[in-house]
Amino acid sequence: MKLTLDNLDTLTLSHGKHMGPDEGMCLLEATALFSGEPFSDHPACVDPVLASFGMSWNDGMRSDAERAQLRQYIARLVGTNKGPDLSQKRSWMAMDWLIRVHTAAWLALNPGLAHHAEALKSLPPITCAVDLAAAQPKLDLARKDAAAARDAAGAAAGDAAGAAARAAARDAAWDAAWDAAWDAARAAAGAAAGAAARAAAWDAAGAAAGAAAGAAAGDAAGAKLEPTVLALQTSAHELFSSMIDSE
Repeated sequence: MKLTLDNLDTLTLSHGKHMGPDEGMCLLEATALFSGEPFSDHPACVDPVLASFGMSWNDGMRSDAERAQLRQYIARLVGTNKGPDLSQKRSWMAMDWLIRVHTAAWLALNPGLAHHAEALKSLPPITCAVDLAAAQPKLDLARKDAAAARDAAGAAAGDAAGAAARAAARDAAWDAAWDAAWDAARAAAGAAAGAAARAAAWDAAGAAAGAAAGAAAGDAAGAKLEPTVLALQTSAHELFSSMIDSE
């Protein structure tokens, strides 16, 4: 089977890995067919960092309708595998987005945490281990204060409602392309530095989202946080497009 530009617009992208195109196909499997490679979710023509991002993002989308947004990248991903230096650059772009955009967006929802959002957004672009080390103290402070704000909101809401709001908040932070960006970013830093940054950023984002959800739970919390999820999904498209175009 060969995909062409003529049938990309009507292609349905599916969750997960497939044995063959008759079962369905994810973003990377469709890219393999479009490029003329054998059916696979690891096409050789695609940069491995972009492949990690695309695979996780494909599976993290909440519906086939959302997943259809990824069809625009099928043709653009072909020929992006141009060596380890460019892969590393793209990985740092994802790390930078996680800290200065994703985490900051959740912190900005709470007036008491907005100064942490501004502190992260005002950091210079994170392009290397030195930049990440410089950002870590600000991440740690944001994580600490976000946890306190989340706990205060949970206490005000009561144990059950607070737990439900926290769960909904974590789901919202995850839906906003967190896993896709982290899978792309993990190659950027060494194991220890990367793990520390990931933990601090994730805890800060999740706690800030929980504080913003307040006493809301379930669908109500999700609805309250949905504008931020959608804004970050849009931002993730901008990031992924920039990563593809990077030279």
